[in-house]
Amino acid sequence: MKLQRELLAEDEPLPYVVEHERGASPFFLTCDHGGKRLPKKLGDLGLPAFELERHIAWDIGAAAVTSLLADALDAFAIRQIYSRLVIDANRDPSVESSIVEVSELTEIPGNRDLGEAARAARAREILTPYHDRIVAELDRRQAAGRPTVLIAMHSFTPVFKGVARPWQIGMLYNRDPRFAHALKALLEAEGDLTVGDNEPYAVGDLTDYTIPVHGERRGIPHVEIEIRQDLIADAAGQTEWAARMARLLGEADKRLRA
Repeated sequence: MKLQRELLAEDEPLPYVVEHERGASPFFLTCDHGGKRLPKKLGDLGLPAFELERHIAWDIGAAAVTSLLADALDAFAIRQIYSRLVIDANRDPSVESSIVEVSELTEIPGNRDLGEAARAARAREILTPYHDRIVAELDRRQAAGRPTVLIAMHSFTPVFKGVARPWQIGMLYNRDPRFAHALKALLEAEGDLTVGDNEPYAVGDLTDYTIPVHGERRGIPHVEIEIRQDLIADAAGQTEWAARMARLLGEADKRLRA
């Protein structure tokens, strides 16, 4: 179906990029906050340029790690390329926080007092095509009888509102902790990591979308992975973490299926 464009101009890209579309791996990678692009129609949302480089706009390093991990595993990967400040791709659009007026301590002028039509356009053109593409691919794999493990890739800040976070990586889940706990055990066995168990966030129906909708409702193994962004802010860190996760994800899958 052709995208109805009221927000995005005809020369602006679709809200997602797919890599390894026919990848052979059981792993299925998503990156909900992979990009910081803003639709031209929204300008800079009233923010100075430095704010759009911060975590409030995107998950720093997560897109690169996702791409490298997809390469290493030959895994399907889909990345959202527009900023979460336009609309959060990991929120139900009916939830108020899907379009924030304040993120952390920063006011977002371009998100103030949005009418229903403006909110609906952001959901229709940014969020819905991304999740529709995920649904289409998961449906295709299910019809083919392919095993699938959903891995939602994110990153988090070392300090949040003045409080330092001790974890290098966190395993997030909601109703089904099995894959998260299997992977957590392997990460802890590495000997050099403090691994969060539903830290620095926990998955919930009001604060998340990808895991509850695409993982839990389908009954497929899943985990949301949060890597501290100072560890993946440059190419060396991204390469190191992608290699580590490629090695451990396969082992976690074997353990879960044993």
